[in-house]
Amino acid sequence: MINMIGVVYSMIDPAGVGIARYLIESLGRDSLSPCRYGLQCLQGERFIIAGFREDVIYFDFLDEVMPREVDFYVVLSRHKSEAGVKSYTTHATGNFTDETVAGGRPKELGIAHPKAMWFLLRALYRVARTKPDRSLYEISYEATHHGPTNLTKPLVFIEIGSSEEEWRDPLNHEVVGEAVLELLKTSTLDINCQPVIGIGGGHYPRKHTELALSEDVCYGHIASKHSIKYLNEAMLKQMVDKTHGGVIGIVVEKKGVRRELRDLIEEFAKSWRLWIRYV
Repeated sequence: MINMIGVVYSMIDPAGVGIARYLIESLGRDSLSPCRYGLQCLQGERFIIAGFREDVIYFDFLDEVMPREVDFYVVLSRHKSEAGVKSYTTHATGNFTDETVAGGRPKELGIAHPKAMWFLLRALYRVARTKPDRSLYEISYEATHHGPTNLTKPLVFIEIGSSEEEWRDPLNHEVVGEAVLELLKTSTLDINCQPVIGIGGGHYPRKHTELALSEDVCYGHIASKHSIKYLNEAMLKQMVDKTHGGVIGIVVEKKGVRRELRDLIEEFAKSWRLWIRYV
């Protein structure tokens, strides 16, 4: 079975525009054209690349405008960090709280795609180390955050961080573009990994990232240490239910996760027949 991937970006985002430009040039095309799916698009047998006017956190409309044949979405995006960390990241979407200042609905998670995120994370790591100075960039999962959250298909963000200089750098467009091109050529059915959800760690959950880069453990949703105080049985269930393909385990960064929450996680894992690993 061949997957069709919807590669989408905002036309007001210099990182997304730059990555999309690299993709279309690598695919032997000159430019995107007006189309019925977006303001601009390019369609192939296994993909469609489409640009929209809205910012990416408000892409709640993708199910309505993209072809029904699309299996999941990859969002090309910028990433902003107050610390100014130069980075390549990938993550799922969702809100663990009632806050919706960055899109999505309150206490709602999007559908994560652990295989696609794992593939992209590893591709970013591999590609970046072949480029001048890009081995200095942090390559990481990000914890689940921001919208959109209400789509019926999985959605994966892949991002360049963390300032205007990095967003506009053609070499960064090349790194992320090459990682996405590798995914477009690979059936996700051929990606073998152990899908899990992650609990704990920072916004850049380094222990979870290290595990995914060193072993065949692939993450769906990750609740950072900033979000774990909002975890309850219902939210844990949503983390599992909204991970495409299901999960077989929970990985917990033990430091910073209080005993009461560990008890809740262990009881939840037992009832759902999931294994637990502490890191």
